[in-house]
Amino acid sequence: MQKTTREVIACLLLLLALCISCSEKEKACAPVDTPTTQALNPNGDSELALLMRAMFDEAVQIKRQVANEEPISLKIDYEKILTAHATEPEKAASVQYQAFAKSYLQSIKDLQSASPAQGEAFYLNMVENCMTCHKALCPGPMVVIKKLR
Repeated sequence: MQKTTREVIACLLLLLALCISCSEKEKACAPVDTPTTQALNPNGDSELALLMRAMFDEAVQIKRQVANEEPISLKIDYEKILTAHATEPEKAASVQYQAFAKSYLQSIKDLQSASPAQGEAFYLNMVENCMTCHKALCPGPMVVIKKLR
């Protein structure tokens, strides 16, 4: 075989192996409102981390709904942000976290009641509430949250 043919075959085999391994991943241990949310850490993720990933996924859908001036459809119980078990429980129990969470919940309520003309402003306010909390308490996800803008 020629060198390029071998390289193509090797790439195809690698791609096949990757596809097979991705389709066999286990579901996350902690129940969350969306069945596609999976644990990323080998020891499992906290209930709050899984909830926030589901919230991100729903925010992507909300962004589309707002852009198309469609009614906002929420499937997640956002109130769980106040009680979900966190990776660092002391942070989630802090007065600061609880204030950020309540502010976020208010931004969700505002978004739900917004007119189509107000949708974008209220959506961006919701995203900024995410950023503000993460700047103060857990900066890692900020890179991903920025994609919601």
